[in-house]
Amino acid sequence: MSSTSIEKLLEIMRQLRDPEQGCEWDKKQTFKSLIPYLKEESAEVIEAIEKEDYGNLKEELGDLLLQIVFHSQIAKEKKLFSFDEVVEELSNKLVRRHPYVFDSKKKHTAEEQAQMWKKIKSEEKK
Repeated sequence: MSSTSIEKLLEIMRQLRDPEQGCEWDKKQTFKSLIPYLKEESAEVIEAIEKEDYGNLKEELGDLLLQIVFHSQIAKEKKLFSFDEVVEELSNKLVRRHPYVFDSKKKHTAEEQAQMWKKIKSEEKK
């Protein structure tokens, strides 16, 4: 996905939520009102994976991404955070929690990485 693809998606969501010309349904949604859709889309992603229906998986992942973009737009309107901040926080977390790849760059097993992930996560949550 190019940066222009995600920028286009973010702009579409901004337009859907535009107070003057946006979609009436989209404009009235809140974090809480979107919970059922977030659950439904997550379940549909899981179902597509379990059925090995990879054509449908692409669509369902898009629907799940919509939920992330939707929530991020609401947060931006409330001056809480932006989609870019969500992406930046995730990127930082992935680098922090994979020291064998980004820090020490040493060979490791999947089990070692899983243990390291849990350890780092536990330290971060303190």
